[in-house]
Amino acid sequence: MTEVEKLVEACVAGIQEKKGKNIRVVNLENIDDTITKYLVICEGNTPTQVSAIYDSVRVFSREKANMRPSAVDGTRNYLWVAMDYIDVVVHIFVPDAREFYDIDNLWEDADYEEIPDLD
Repeated sequence: MTEVEKLVEACVAGIQEKKGKNIRVVNLENIDDTITKYLVICEGNTPTQVSAIYDSVRVFSREKANMRPSAVDGTRNYLWVAMDYIDVVVHIFVPDAREFYDIDNLWEDADYEEIPDLD
């Protein structure tokens, strides 16, 4: 497993720890001119849950992959938090914001992996 794959796995585990839903991993490695290798996209039901998922991803990425985000945006209102790990960008949305921005479908030729919700 590569370091990038280990980071993706840690981010997904952090999301699942706080019951994040509709997790999608977008592999952009085979697409030219992308700014990252992977996107991890998920949602929380409320800004409070988005905040909890964000905190959990930070802990899991540090503990399991020894990585910290180089930049974070969206922690003022927790409607859409973006965590930039350079090779992996994690997007945590409330459902309305995810639907509105629709970043899931920007790269139709990418490989997608849907991660089942843990209930």
